[in-house]
Amino acid sequence: MIPIRDDHDTRQTPYVTRTILILLVVIYFWDRGGSLFGRPYVFADLAARPADIWAALKGGGSDPLVTLFTSMFLHGNLAHILGNLLFLAVFGPRIEAVYGAPRYALYYIFFGVAATMTHAVVMPDSTVSLVGASGAIAGVMGVYFMLFPGAWIQCVILPFWFVPFVLPAWLMLGLWFLMQLFVVQPGVATWAHVGGFLAGMGVALVVGKKPMSARHDVARTDW
Repeated sequence: MIPIRDDHDTRQTPYVTRTILILLVVIYFWDRGGSLFGRPYVFADLAARPADIWAALKGGGSDPLVTLFTSMFLHGNLAHILGNLLFLAVFGPRIEAVYGAPRYALYYIFFGVAATMTHAVVMPDSTVSLVGASGAIAGVMGVYFMLFPGAWIQCVILPFWFVPFVLPAWLMLGLWFLMQLFVVQPGVATWAHVGGFLAGMGVALVVGKKPMSARHDVARTDW
């Protein structure tokens, strides 16, 4: 199930979300020497590996800890990055409008680190490279799930159903979360998605909406 858009247009320009989207695209091409389908060059060095992270935390050096941050800007292939770009473009702007650019940026990084550490806790001995913005974006989705459950999300189901349909956010995101828990997805770090989503829910529960959010309200869009 792929989200296309939500039913609100923010009154603010989502500078952080757009910057992240641009960074992800630039880094994707840079890592492949400008090629769309080429093999990544720095993937192996900047990807996160749970076994290396735990070794570093036990006193084995700080370099693997850097990958907690670098890994969330790398992607394995074109489908991987396209999916993340779309999910962030749909859910990011409204959450950025709620919290403001600086806090939103910090939360995004926190979600990404929380996602990677969740994966590392569940699979501590894994030496398989972990990359992608999915965990951080899952955190944004977790916030959205808590703050805007009644928002309408326009979706399609690729490659089976191309006609857009709408679902409430609680249902669309709830189904997505359940899929991470119960549907086997080879090559996908589903526990990172779960960890990021739960981190987002936690932030929403603790922080809620910022007091000045009324200044950054959103306008409903009719389809």
